[in-house]
Amino acid sequence: MSRKTVVFLCLLVAVAGMRLPAAAQQTFRVMEYNVENLFDCRHDSLKQDKEFLPDSPRGWNQTRYNEKLKNIAQVVMAAGDEQVPDLVGLCEVENEYCVKGLVSHSPLREAGYKYAMTDSPDERGIDVVLLYQPATFRCIHTQTIRIPNQVIDRRPTRDILHVTGRVVSGDTLDVFVCHLPSRSGGEKETEPYRLFTAGYLRRAADSVMAVRQSPNVIIMGDFNDYPSNRSIAEVVGAVKPEGEIEARTLYNLMDGKPDGTYRYRGEWGTLDQMIVSGYLLEGNPRIHTSYKAACILRYPFLLEEDDRYGGDIPFRTYKGMKYHGGYSDHLPVLLELEVSE
Repeated sequence: MSRKTVVFLCLLVAVAGMRLPAAAQQTFRVMEYNVENLFDCRHDSLKQDKEFLPDSPRGWNQTRYNEKLKNIAQVVMAAGDEQVPDLVGLCEVENEYCVKGLVSHSPLREAGYKYAMTDSPDERGIDVVLLYQPATFRCIHTQTIRIPNQVIDRRPTRDILHVTGRVVSGDTLDVFVCHLPSRSGGEKETEPYRLFTAGYLRRAADSVMAVRQSPNVIIMGDFNDYPSNRSIAEVVGAVKPEGEIEARTLYNLMDGKPDGTYRYRGEWGTLDQMIVSGYLLEGNPRIHTSYKAACILRYPFLLEEDDRYGGDIPFRTYKGMKYHGGYSDHLPVLLELEVSE
């Protein structure tokens, strides 16, 4: 054996024995928030928005609109710790004018958010939005999923927003933001519409997981149902992560969390969900999260005393038709992921 060969083999052994430094990890934050009726002050003749106009009984005006933008911005900034969340899913936003106001004319203007949103046929005109930080989430594709309400003879509802992006690890992340039909008219009476809409959401998620070698999926939004309800537990099939985790199964990280995001007649419940594919829990070392990494944000400034039932309740913008000056009737939820740089 030549001397050069011996030296080369020694180098191979030395390199094999070296412990390469682990890739640096950064925290990637995802927030969801139903902001409770972010409307502008202008009438849209194609929408039922008259209750949020200056001459309406609510007396919605520019001052109150600006205050609403400031309040939402405060919540988003509080959720980011030292930096704003990388992704923010919003529900109940009237139009693009309101989104531009939030990202360009509120305290969030320095954050540099870009956004994607739906343009739904919802009669009130409310939509869902995804704010994203372009430095940590490079948007590749956006899609809206229309729910064919005429099939089951119901009023139009919100589209589902699907945004595909690439994070700093190089991994593809598929994000869905949704706001399922409300319970107005009765829980049981309106349940078929939520089941119907949840079916479209599940099929959309399945189509992604079928083609992605590494299915990194996040579904967030106001489901107007609780984790144990059929729309989530059966149709979407999102369950609490327990036991063996399967890469292409959906897991609801809000299932079993204490308290809730919404209070109805003195009882807390979780209407806002954060759902992920199993691959994000155990399959991907470059981007991953856990059940413990999801939480409900119960900042003191978002709560007030419940005069009727006791305890606390979200500090909302209106109490009935009376302006109250708060934030929302929902609490936000937050998920943290670790991403390799």
